[in-house]
Amino acid sequence: MTKIFCDIADINLIRSFTKKKIVKGFTTNPSLMRKAGAKNYLNYCKNILKVTKKPISFEVFADDTKNIIQQAQKIKTWGNQIYVKIPVTNSKGIFLGKAIKILNNKNIKLNITAVYSYKQTLKILKKINKKTKVIISIFSGRMGDKGKDPVPEIKKSINLSKKFNNVQILWASTREPYNYIQAKQLGCHIITAPPSIIEKIENFGTSYRQLTIDTVKGFLLDSKKSNYRI
Repeated sequence: MTKIFCDIADINLIRSFTKKKIVKGFTTNPSLMRKAGAKNYLNYCKNILKVTKKPISFEVFADDTKNIIQQAQKIKTWGNQIYVKIPVTNSKGIFLGKAIKILNNKNIKLNITAVYSYKQTLKILKKINKKTKVIISIFSGRMGDKGKDPVPEIKKSINLSKKFNNVQILWASTREPYNYIQAKQLGCHIITAPPSIIEKIENFGTSYRQLTIDTVKGFLLDSKKSNYRI
């Protein structure tokens, strides 16, 4: 069963979507925090934790191993449902294997983000134990944006992770509702999506006939509103 996480940092939306049974958790990042208007990262995260008890990922924003470890250790203390999100490499492209290994051995749940290839997944798996929970987030949508097929990379990553009961593969940067079907077919453990896509997933099941009727009605309504004549 592929779990759906909501990718959002807006507190009001988190308050609303945490009530949905279909939503099993949340993912955030510094960009979403900025978009949501967060000024104080610590205070904003703690306010989020007041409105949901579901699993949630909060990301570090340091770019070196020492400070990533320090930030991760602090974030971990904010709540038991927290996964600490760290990128697979820093901004210079240096693999953060040392930080991953140290934090994993400290029993800190990790969401390792910005992963794009099964080779990166393999490098991560070589650094972790088989006890502490780890999510590996593969940025499928961003791959598609650049003309790359994410499916082979995810499929290989899932196969590599099968020996690790503590590892979950996450389909990230979702672009359309159908990605949920793709993630399920591949056997992804999690897919994370923004609220607008989750709402469309909730309405899956419309027949082809009804889709045609709804589409034609939309065209007809717009033509009438515009008072078009031929």
